[in-house]
Amino acid sequence: MIPSDEAIETQLILDEERGHFLLLSVGWENGHWEYGSFVHIDVKSDGKVWIQHNGTDLKLGDELESKGIPKSDIVIGFHSPHSRTLTEYAVG
Repeated sequence: MIPSDEAIETQLILDEERGHFLLLSVGWENGHWEYGSFVHIDVKSDGKVWIQHNGTDLKLGDELESKGIPKSDIVIGFHSPHSRTLTEYAVG
């Protein structure tokens, strides 16, 4: 189970049919509306796994690789296409 407090709810959104996976927080804290994504991953029709957002201190590329996904199938989507050429992961 994902921890949540009374004011802010942590939600895990899984759309396996379309390949969208999102971990976010939503709710009210100290009179302010809070909404933010921790992690957003998409699996594209070509099988590439795109890390669209990583708001954690985890190395998601390494985590995916440890689960058997080759680096050649992982795209760091929040990096510019040019910057992706400088990584050990796929360009896109």
